[in-house]
Amino acid sequence: MDCIFCKIIDGSIPSRKIYEDEEVLAFHDIQPAAAQHALIIPKKHIATMNDVQAEDWQLIGSVHRAAQIVAKELGVAESGYRLINNCGKDGGQVVFHIHYHLLGGEKLGPLHARS
Repeated sequence: MDCIFCKIIDGSIPSRKIYEDEEVLAFHDIQPAAAQHALIIPKKHIATMNDVQAEDWQLIGSVHRAAQIVAKELGVAESGYRLINNCGKDGGQVVFHIHYHLLGGEKLGPLHARS
């Protein structure tokens, strides 16, 4: 498999880890879009949110639990943060291994509806 996140999980590509357990890995994004920008990924390869199956629901819960831990570790849990999952090409997904961006550490702009 030629998945960059799978290679980060197996250690063949280095990362600056923030959190890791048996199911989830979180690390600093190499192109941060905010003062604090972490990527949180399940260790199981799932391409997109649309590919999540019933047997993966607990895993997705573990990813969200890891987001809480990472937010505390990065010092943004109290001030606030944004947790984003891009799904599919039109949704802005670039790496097709489900992942969440945790952004914080500064005041983030509002998301506006298209007029």
